[in-house]
Amino acid sequence: MAAEHAEPTEPTDPVARLADEVVDHRFKGLPPDAAGLTVGELAAQRRSVFTGGFTTPVLTLSAEALEHNLRQLGEYTARHGLAFAPHGKTSMAPRLLRRQVDHGAWGITAAVPSQARVYRAFGVRRIFLANEVVDAAALRWVVGELAADPEAEFVCYVDSVRGVELMDGALGAGEGAGKAARPLDVVVELGVPGGRTGVRTSEEAVEVARAVAAASSLRLVGVAGYEGEVPDADADRVRAWLRSLTSLAVELDAAGLLNGLGGDGGDGRIVVSAGGSAWFDLVAEEFAALPELSRPVLRLLRSGAYVSHDDGHYRRLTPFNRVPDEGSLLPAFRLWAQVVSRPEPHRAFLNAGKRDASYDLGLPCPVAVRTADGVERDAAGLEVVRLADQHAFVTLAPGAELEVGDWVALGLSHPCTVFDRWQLIPVTEADGTVTDLVRTFF
Repeated sequence: MAAEHAEPTEPTDPVARLADEVVDHRFKGLPPDAAGLTVGELAAQRRSVFTGGFTTPVLTLSAEALEHNLRQLGEYTARHGLAFAPHGKTSMAPRLLRRQVDHGAWGITAAVPSQARVYRAFGVRRIFLANEVVDAAALRWVVGELAADPEAEFVCYVDSVRGVELMDGALGAGEGAGKAARPLDVVVELGVPGGRTGVRTSEEAVEVARAVAAASSLRLVGVAGYEGEVPDADADRVRAWLRSLTSLAVELDAAGLLNGLGGDGGDGRIVVSAGGSAWFDLVAEEFAALPELSRPVLRLLRSGAYVSHDDGHYRRLTPFNRVPDEGSLLPAFRLWAQVVSRPEPHRAFLNAGKRDASYDLGLPCPVAVRTADGVERDAAGLEVVRLADQHAFVTLAPGAELEVGDWVALGLSHPCTVFDRWQLIPVTEADGTVTDLVRTFF
């Protein structure tokens, strides 16, 4: 299809400039005849993902499901008095991060400094880095960003005296780029025995907090952690851990160890943060019960998988299954693959595999079949039983039909490991019309 080339986007908005990127061989699944068009030009053509030259396998995102999910969590967090910093590492997609902020997000959560660099490149000003950072080069980059942008905010974890010493050494020594112009805000991470990072006891937390108080370049602004790492997590165990977290906030505040975000003038907020995508209802309940502290509290939820949701792990565990009156989430992914071989009566092979689909928390599940004449039906009787690098092994129950050339829509589990396999993802309407393309940066 020929397209009239549009004028480049004004260079002031880095997210808008993504529409000026040229479509080429780097992006799998896109139409070969679209090479040379910009992303914006291809989206403007409103091609069908089924008949517009897209090649299989191709991952799509439902425009309807994305908007629904963004609205649901925006409304939920506002209703429960929660600030929201969704974990951007789920998608690493600037357009989706921008939409999350537009739906009321306080900021965006990162897992490592390289993700934070992407966020900053696309204008994110508030970053909560849910990890310890003891890399001197990364810390110097952070303080450089804070010095260059007075409105930028950055918070990260600490969980050891040694870590605090390394951070202070990197930020407090010398002058110029290596010297922090303002203190770096940190939160004590509370972990759990047998879990991941974080202090294991309140005594350890106090020791770390006192080390931060003695550091010239750091400021302790609160406490945080991740309830999803509680071993054998269930409602009782998660609730108990959350109460330990809020109790720790009370203890550190009573000891005068919490300064609060922007706390130089004494009016900064104390951060209390948790929240993956499986237990945010309990987070909301326990954070609501937090006693009054010496300063206002920023109750910060960090759930990220909601934006695309999925057909497996999170669909089973979403809190909206427990409290359906609070809302709902829709799976936004569809990985369309094609039947390329039917070598045995009850076996078919699709041309999508580990390089295309997540499989760490469950294999893909067939949800629809589209025949060569465009008829779509349910995928009953089909099951993906194994993935190779570029093939899905599908078994057919007696009576199930599947022909070479059919397209099969696969539902996927675990958004974090879906997005990292695709750099440019078509966003489609219900009939398959492509209305946008989402760029990722993993």
